[in-house]
Order: sequence, then structure tokens, then C-alpha cells
Amino acid sequence: MELSPFYEKKVECLCCNKTFPTTKIRTKLVKIESTDTDFCPTYSESSVSALYYNVFVCEHCGFSFTEDFTKYFAPGVKEQILQQISKKWVQRSYHHERSLSQALETYKLAFVCGTIKKEKFVTLAGLALRVAWIYRRLQNDNQEQRFLKIARDQYIESYSTEDYASTQMSSTRVIYMVAELSRRIGDIELATRYYSKIIENQRIGGEAKVIEMAKEQWQLVREEREKVRAAAV
Repeated sequence: MELSPFYEKKVECLCCNKTFPTTKIRTKLVKIESTDTDFCPTYSESSVSALYYNVFVCEHCGFSFTEDFTKYFAPGVKEQILQQISKKWVQRSYHHERSLSQALETYKLAFVCGTIKKEKFVTLAGLALRVAWIYRRLQNDNQEQRFLKIARDQYIESYSTEDYASTQMSSTRVIYMVAELSRRIGDIELATRYYSKIIENQRIGGEAKVIEMAKEQWQLVREEREKVRAAAV
């Protein structure tokens, strides 16, 4: 009997503390064919898209979150969520296999909830980035660009406040994300500045693959700048 890539997990809502079922993916059955320069995965045709199942959506109150969310709620935040999310919530469940559009809904819900809750900039950046990835699959360039910029701006805030420090993100990776997302939205000046930061600090060590990617992308940016200069002459 073939093992299903899906399994059910009971999750306790961080906001209302009620329990609800969610669908998770067996990571050993996930097959990634390739990865874009901003780490967007392309899954093989035989593989389930693990990207679709990162967000937990509470079917009771509508609060949506990921494993990166903290359990702490500042005073008054739960009341804000009640007013802005729960009172408008049309009860529905995202437990079961998710479509591309349902995955998009879950990430947008999590981004709104994370913004109200004042989650770390690095967490909000990751959510906005994944919204952009889904729009990339939908070939909606305008919305992809919009959310890449939101993600880029959140990564800048994360870098300046160092709120990534207790997460899996290193400073090198945060700087790389600012540079690469800036390149993708056409902000060549900022992309150049942040790629340079990585290359200048490469002697510190760590994240060898990211440093190599930064060097390759920096070369692309230099070529892009040359084209702009040539066109201006």
C-alpha cells in the first residue's frame, strides 16, 4: 500500500486556544526539481507542493499562523484580532488537500494576522515572499512584483533591527534576500549595495552557497547597469 504524502495533525490555535485539524506533508515524499534565485521551489510533477501547507488556519476564529509565530500577544492584540478577523470570519476549513488559490488565501490571512499581532519583520517577509511565489506560478506579474517589494521592505527592517537573530535566518541570508528581491523589482542601486555587503563580509565565513549566489547575481546586476548606461549615452 502506497504511503500518502498527507497526514493529519491537531493544532492548538495561538489566539483562541481551541484545537483544530490541519493537513501536513511527509517531507521525505517531497521532490524539488529546481529552486529560483530567491529560493522559490519548483516541485516535480509527481510531488505534492509542500509550500501549500505551511499555514495553520483556525476554523473557529480565523486566526492564521505558521510555526514561526511567537506565542506572545501584546496587550490588546487579541481584541484587535477579534474585531478585525474573528467577527468577519466565515467559518471554513483548510483541512484537506489545498488548491493553489486556497494556499494563496492562507498566506494572505497569515500575513494580515501577523501584521496585527506585530510578528517579527523576518516572519512577515517570509509570508509576503511566499505570496509572491504563488503569484509567480499564476503568472500574475503585477501582484508578484507588489509582494516581492513588501517582502524586500520587511527584510530591510529585519536587517536593521536584527530581529532574525533567534531564527533560522542568518544575517548573510537576510542581506542576500534584500539584494535579490531588489534586483527582481528593478531597484538596481539597492541590489548592488546589498550584494556588495555580502561580498565584502565573505571572510567572516558561513553560508558559502549564499555567498556564491550573491557573486553570480552581483555580476548580473553589473551587466544590467552597463546596459542602462549604454542606453543613456
